[in-house]
Order: sequence, then C-alpha cells, then structure tokens
Amino acid sequence: MILIHKAIIINDGKRFVGSVLIEHERISRIFIDDVPEQIFNHSEVFDAQGLYLIPGVIDDQVHFRDPGLTYKGDITSESRAAVAGGVTSYMDMPNTNPQTITIEALEQKFESAVDRSVANYSFYMGGTNDNIAELKKIDTKKVCGIKVFMGASTGNMLVDNTKSLQQIFAEVDTLIATHCEKEEIIQNNIKEYKLKFGEEIPVKYHPLIRSAEACYASSVQAVELADKYGSRLHVLHLSTAHEMSLFSNSAIEDKKITSEVCVHHLWFTDDDYSRKGALIKWNPAIKTKTDREALRAALLNGKLDVVATDHAPHLLSEKEGGCLKAASGGPLVQHSLQIMLELCKQGLFTVEFVVEKMCHAAAKLFKVKDRGYIREGFFADLVLVDPNKDYTVSKDNILYKCGWSPFESETFSHSIVSTFVNGELVFDGKAVSEKNIGQALEFNR
Repeated sequence: MILIHKAIIINDGKRFVGSVLIEHERISRIFIDDVPEQIFNHSEVFDAQGLYLIPGVIDDQVHFRDPGLTYKGDITSESRAAVAGGVTSYMDMPNTNPQTITIEALEQKFESAVDRSVANYSFYMGGTNDNIAELKKIDTKKVCGIKVFMGASTGNMLVDNTKSLQQIFAEVDTLIATHCEKEEIIQNNIKEYKLKFGEEIPVKYHPLIRSAEACYASSVQAVELADKYGSRLHVLHLSTAHEMSLFSNSAIEDKKITSEVCVHHLWFTDDDYSRKGALIKWNPAIKTKTDREALRAALLNGKLDVVATDHAPHLLSEKEGGCLKAASGGPLVQHSLQIMLELCKQGLFTVEFVVEKMCHAAAKLFKVKDRGYIREGFFADLVLVDPNKDYTVSKDNILYKCGWSPFESETFSHSIVSTFVNGELVFDGKAVSEKNIGQALEFNR
C-alpha cells in the first residue's frame, strides 16, 4: 500500500487537505480526517504536506513519432518526458511512417506500446481520401478517435476530396478530431510571399501564410459538416479569435462539437518570433496577441474545452530556416502542466480550473474509463506538485529525445515532485522509473 499523506488535494473544483491510499493500481480510500494508525503503519508513506495532489494530466494530442520517425522521438522516450511533466495518459496521432490508416497498422501501434510506454495510451486512426471502410472497423471502446487533416501538415495526410470528407462525417460513428486549415488559402498566400521574398520567407510571416482566414474557413467547413450529419466533432489546436464564434459554452456532456487549445497558443504571440524564430513554428501558427487573449477568454468561458500540447518533436537541425524550410512543431509534453500553472501564478487561471481543463475535461470528452479524477475505485494516476519550488528548464533536465525545448532557460514557479501511473511511482522529481507500466486506455462508449 502507498499512502500520500496530508496533501492539498485539488479535484472536481474543490481543494482540501487529505490523504489518498493506493492499493493494486487504484485509489482505495480518500481520507479527509486522520488516517487510521493501522493503515499508516502498514503503508509506504509519502509526506505531501504543502504539496498539491492532482489527477494525472490527459493529453489528447501528441506526436511521439513512433513508428518510422524515431530519430526524433519514440514511445519510450516521449512517455518518459510526459510523466516527468505530470502527464499520465496520452493520445497519439497517425502521421507516422507508415501512416496509421489501416486496422493492421493501428493494431501494430497498440502492440508496440506494450512494455514500452511508462504512461497510459491510445492511438488515433487516420482518415484519408479513400479509407472509409477501414475507419468503420475501429473498436470505439479502445480507439480514442479518427484524425482528419483538413490542412496539410507534417506527414501530409491531407483529406481534400469533398466527397470523402462528407462520407467520413456521415458514416464514421465515433469522435472525429480535425486539423483545420484551408489548403487553398495557404497555397495562395505562399505564392504571394514568394513574389516578395523568393524561397527564403522569414518565419515571422508564417502566421500570415497559414493565416487566421485559412483557419476559420476550414473550421467553418468542419462544423458545417458535423451539423449536417450529426457527427461527433472535436476541433484541435484552435488558434484564432474568429474561430471562437463557432463554439458553444454549454457543458461538455451536452456538446456534439467540442474544441481544444494548446499551451503554446495560450503562451506565445507573434511578437515572440523575433526572439524564438522557427522554434515556435507550429501548424496552426502562433498568431497575434489579440488572438491569444481571445483564446484565454474562450477557455475561461467554456467555449474551449480541453488544454493539450500537440507535442511534436523535431531535431534542432530540422527547425532551421524560414516559413518554407523549417519543420513545424515542437516538444511540449514535459512542461505543459508547469506552463499552465505559471499562468495561474500570473492570475489568469486558478489551479482548480487548470485541473478541470487538463485532467477532467479530456476524461469526460473522450469518456475515458476510471481515469482523470481522484476518486475511490479510479486508477491511481496522480501528480504531486510543489507550488513553492522554482524549476528552470535546461538541457540537463530536458528528457525529449530531440534534446531541446522552446522553453529552455524559462523558470517556472511550480515543480513536479512525483508522478504515479497505475499506482506506481514512475517519477520522483529527479528520475523516471525504468518500469514501462502504461496501459491502453479504455473508453465508456
């Protein structure tokens, strides 16, 4: 038995001092008052006085680059970075090599994670212009959803055939997660900027090429398709103020169309290209301060449902160049919780709110079974956070296989002290366990 003793428990919108008993992978008891002496004496006790105890973060969008692109990252390396950041469950994207667009490839991906992932996992199936038959075969109790690229990005899985899009939205009876950027608008913008700069377009123009107009036009198309066919739509990594008009602020449980925002869009603005350059080049792009403030407001008012990372490691050498040459994407999963807690420190959010958007919301939205909360009978995916211990990101403590972070040299005001996955300590504040005990997520669908 493990006893996390006298922590500040933050869960379900409340905070209180209490203790949590872990037995056989799960939370067996939650004590608000004193812990019985017999239990205390027969447990491995973690003194958590002054520390926050929260549910493990569930990240609904990562690219761990496995299989085929493992020189950038792999299931083992990136799941280790995840738990060091308090992320205990992740949902991985299909733009790998080979692409995850058949049931066979999907099954192989699940099999490859067994005994290799320290965090819990699920994998998206990728939609294409011609794989509707495969999409309809997925096991919705095991697979988090279908990913549809309505804009070209890393791995180029663009679904640009109108009939194929209609068929996916009409016939696939599970969650459809979309990357929304209108490719025609992007290509026209590239032509315009090539006339000005040739092939060396400075990276500061990236948000004008992959523009707010391109994002909005594609998001409108996705929402219209979902409305027409009654689809379960989840729009990923929203980045513009204009897109917020497309979403409702009703409860997640009542929505058929939900939305996600990523930490980099809540933190950076286009002013940061001057100091960070292509290190903050993502698709969709980091945009204006006005867009960032609108995203923050929409998160607070419930139009944005989930906070995730779009963790996408590349080698530093691949991040060199401007708009046309530098790879889009960056590693984030080790520091996403600390980023959000830093925004709490700045007065933008409360810790209770961050727990809702990073832990509870994904559990509700995807109907994850027995995870995402501190509740008796749930899996013991738990994180201890020290709110009074600074942490500086450096090359010495970055665990990503690619070896860098856009937050290098940033000092956060909160530190991850311990992470538990399925009842086992997997990160002790310094080192990650060699036990790869992650389990496949299950969904109550």
